[in-house]
Amino acid sequence: MKILILLPNWLGDALMATSAIEFLSSYYPDAKFTFVGSFVSMEALKHHPKCEKYYVDKTKEGGNRFINTYKFAKELGEFDLAISFRNQLHASLLLRWTETVVCCARASWHSRLLLSHTPSISTEQHLVLQYLKIATCNVNEKPSDAPPLKLYIQKHQFDKPTLGINAGATYGSAKRWYPERFAKVATGFSDKYDIVIFGGPNEVEMANDIENELKRLHVKNYTNLAGKTSIQELCSYIGGCSLFITNDSGPMHVAAAYQVPTVAIFGPTKYKETSQWKNKKSVIVRHDMDCSPCMKRECPLKHHNCMKEITAFEVIDAVKSIL
Repeated sequence: MKILILLPNWLGDALMATSAIEFLSSYYPDAKFTFVGSFVSMEALKHHPKCEKYYVDKTKEGGNRFINTYKFAKELGEFDLAISFRNQLHASLLLRWTETVVCCARASWHSRLLLSHTPSISTEQHLVLQYLKIATCNVNEKPSDAPPLKLYIQKHQFDKPTLGINAGATYGSAKRWYPERFAKVATGFSDKYDIVIFGGPNEVEMANDIENELKRLHVKNYTNLAGKTSIQELCSYIGGCSLFITNDSGPMHVAAAYQVPTVAIFGPTKYKETSQWKNKKSVIVRHDMDCSPCMKRECPLKHHNCMKEITAFEVIDAVKSIL
């Protein structure tokens, strides 16, 4: 059973798609997956034992994207089933041009025009469930529930219990809590845990702010890995943590895939849609605001109260509640 899957570009969204992939893997025991997506999503998901081929989507690079998409489709060839977790015209065209008969994607004007199965799916539910409904719109036996998230990267074995701190959020500054508060929380648990600071290449400055604050508070048992890890290493290190404190971000979903006890801090985003999926030990810290969820990259009102009003003491209490 050859299955083509177009993955979301963001790391967190790609992780939330793994629930649907796990269902397909069990529903079709002979499944052989071909994954197409961003470099980030490929680096995280290419390790799946049923992943036969994987491609980074480069159709945006150079020349006409329609022509590039057509050529790429012909390179991929035909499949028994093709699924797109992207709601984009070029994604629908890619599936159509592979000449695969059964193609599934969320209902839109282009998917209805080009593809065979296009369910209308409410966005007022967790994104994991939305992806699962796309992936299973052609199966006879609908799943009663969505499986947990899953990664197949071996988790790192730390020498001591380790607290991971992730202050970044690639989407924008509105999703980010404050470095000095992350440092204050980490300091409160530094007698029981070694501390690892995570962050992407664009989040090094923020991670350095946390490091400097830890130094000021005389904390020595920390490691700053911001900007120093590959995607595979990032997943491995997060998987090895004993505890994780994070903004709403891709690494938050990595922690869910490994069932790492997690405190997630939410501000402007829809927590019911993107919270950790089936992490048995996780808790959300958030405040109800008249202006949230605004879903903006930066606070449009310039006060950032959805994050500013969350104190370090609240997060410390949340950590204690899951220990």
